[in-house]
Amino acid sequence: MEQVDDDSKKEYCNKQFDLTDDKKKGLEHSIADTETALATEEEAIATLKDEIKALQKGIKALDKSVMEATEQRKEEHEEFTELQASNNAAKELLAFAKNRLNKFYNPKLYNDPTPTRGPLTDEDRATLAAGGTLAPVAMMVEINEHQRDAPPPPPATAGAFKKKTEESGGVIAMIDLLIGDLTKEMTESSTMEKDSQADYEKMMNDSAEKRAMDTRALSDKEGAKANTEESFEGNKEEKTATTKELMAVHEYISSLHAECDWLLKYFDVRKEARSGEIESLKSAKAVLSGADFSLLQTRGDNFLGRH
Repeated sequence: MEQVDDDSKKEYCNKQFDLTDDKKKGLEHSIADTETALATEEEAIATLKDEIKALQKGIKALDKSVMEATEQRKEEHEEFTELQASNNAAKELLAFAKNRLNKFYNPKLYNDPTPTRGPLTDEDRATLAAGGTLAPVAMMVEINEHQRDAPPPPPATAGAFKKKTEESGGVIAMIDLLIGDLTKEMTESSTMEKDSQADYEKMMNDSAEKRAMDTRALSDKEGAKANTEESFEGNKEEKTATTKELMAVHEYISSLHAECDWLLKYFDVRKEARSGEIESLKSAKAVLSGADFSLLQTRGDNFLGRH
């Protein structure tokens, strides 16, 4: 009966050791996997933080460059507007001077402006002070106010008249040259203004596209960072729970050792001892059975002899 109990106990102990060992190995493997995942996620979070910081810095720098480019474009446009206004005014003055010269030296080329208005108004003077231009009639009036003395009439003699005509022709040619230079400068300025505006608009479009792209990338990375951090926290909790479970398994294994080690160690000795005892009992029984038979036989012989 005791051997049956030992056999059952041994079977139970071996089965429990096998189960708990498998459980322990599974938990240890799970913890190792979780630690690997935690290390990967921690590295990913650090990388995402750096990338988010770089994107934020880039967007800030982009916004600054857009603001600076806008201010520069505004200043360039104002300079262009002022230059065009100034050159227009100069051309009109030169054209007026040329026309006055033609009145006396080339009457056929003279163009009578015939002003239809009075002296300059305060509004006209404010327009000129602000760098603006006046209508041709107003310009003529303004020049008349500053240049009241007309060129002298042609001289009396033909020779002197010819000399003056040649001189006036040189002056008119110089005026034409100046007007041409101003026209060229205005054309070049217009071309530069057009190109600068086109470059500015392209820069604005490119900047807007890049900002939208970087903003989307920033949003995606912030989302990825939040998800990774959530997973990281979940894995930390899982590792803590698994570690506690593994500790409980270790405690159970310790209790199994306390319960089973002595039995498993001496199982064979106890079994062999019981087998020896059984054999001894059988031998003793056999001896006792043989002794009883001899005794009975001896007693029977004595009884028969007496009778």
